[in-house]
Amino acid sequence: MQFHEPDASTPSHPGLVAREFTLNRGARPVTGVLWQSEKPQAGAPLVLCGHGASGSRHQAPIPHLAERLVKDHNMFVLAIDGPVHGRRQKGPGGRAAFWPEWQREGTEADMVADWQAVLDAVQTVPEVGAGPVGYYGLSMGTIYGAPLVAAEPRIKAAVLGLMGISGPDHYKPKVEAAAKAIACPVFFLWQLEDELFTREECLALFDALASKDKRLHANPGLHPAVPMEEIRLCREFLHRYLMGTPESRDSAIKVSE
Repeated sequence: MQFHEPDASTPSHPGLVAREFTLNRGARPVTGVLWQSEKPQAGAPLVLCGHGASGSRHQAPIPHLAERLVKDHNMFVLAIDGPVHGRRQKGPGGRAAFWPEWQREGTEADMVADWQAVLDAVQTVPEVGAGPVGYYGLSMGTIYGAPLVAAEPRIKAAVLGLMGISGPDHYKPKVEAAAKAIACPVFFLWQLEDELFTREECLALFDALASKDKRLHANPGLHPAVPMEEIRLCREFLHRYLMGTPESRDSAIKVSE
């Protein structure tokens, strides 16, 4: 993992250190950014962030999540570019480049391998260490994140959503199988008027999650119109579970016999 100076596209925040990096994987280099405090604590929780199809490692709200998790809790946050995005851009980039990539058999396996290679590498960085790991990824961040969370036992809590059992024929059974293998706590976001994925597809994915500790948050609006309130709740969810202080899931209402 080779760190280098941030470029002009890297958001800057006082008290937040952004370390752009490249991980050499032969013909498939992985580009990303690691956010940390000026005084990081080795072994602190690390949150991996997967962005949407129209963005890159710096797509909102990832920098906001990084700023709050780092400044408020001295955690680490890491995001990588998607397979044809950011510094790995191919053709027009964005959704126009992603749709044909999604059709390619093996695209999700390649991204899982990218993520696992990055996680292996960053946990060897002395100031980071091998602390608890969480995952945040909506839309394309779930397309690739669900298989990752299913395959990676180091991930202890995940934020997923804005996605359903949908996509190319080769992908649908894979994402359903991945959901059935996800046992960690999950926070799932859903937009009720999502123009990209139907209600039935999104609910099918949520229902398929094997986790016994999962919650569904639904809001009115189109695909990208997630309220900032929900991003705050996602952040709090990851912080609680990675710090080992989850709220009780016992029933708040006692029904008398």
